[in-house]
Amino acid sequence: MIELQRGDITKMEVDAIVNAANSSLLGGGGVDGAIHRAGGKAILDECMAIRNRQGGCPTGEAVITTGGNLPARYVIHTVGPVWNGGNKNEESLLASAYQNSLKLATANQIKTIAFPNISTGIYHFPKQKAAEIAVKTVKDFLAASDVVEKVIFVCYDEENFKIYERVIGG
Repeated sequence: MIELQRGDITKMEVDAIVNAANSSLLGGGGVDGAIHRAGGKAILDECMAIRNRQGGCPTGEAVITTGGNLPARYVIHTVGPVWNGGNKNEESLLASAYQNSLKLATANQIKTIAFPNISTGIYHFPKQKAAEIAVKTVKDFLAASDVVEKVIFVCYDEENFKIYERVIGG
């Protein structure tokens, strides 16, 4: 089941929220910074431990930490691609970010998960194309999964909300 909401992902009462992280895992701007601020030091501490163990998180991959002070139990940090005109494997890397987040959710028995609009902010991925990839990847995954029961796309702004409304409805 797929839902769409407009709002603040840090307020979502789900098993896990997904963070559009950067490869350093140390927080940044946009949704990444908001999640780190709202979730507190516990998230950063676990991200630093992951960095020390594996040296960050490559584009298209995902790692999981506690939700810290968030209503969500977990944060799945995934690194979406920076848009470079579409000739650098950006589309498959974005699909991998969603797939690997959902695989981690399944491995951790997460039933409800909320995604932000990955790569559409400072990474400049075209919003329409990103929404199409996100929705298709999630639908394909849910068709083959019996662990994840609900995926919520959380749009912070009206523009992305309208795009997702059209893509999910169409």
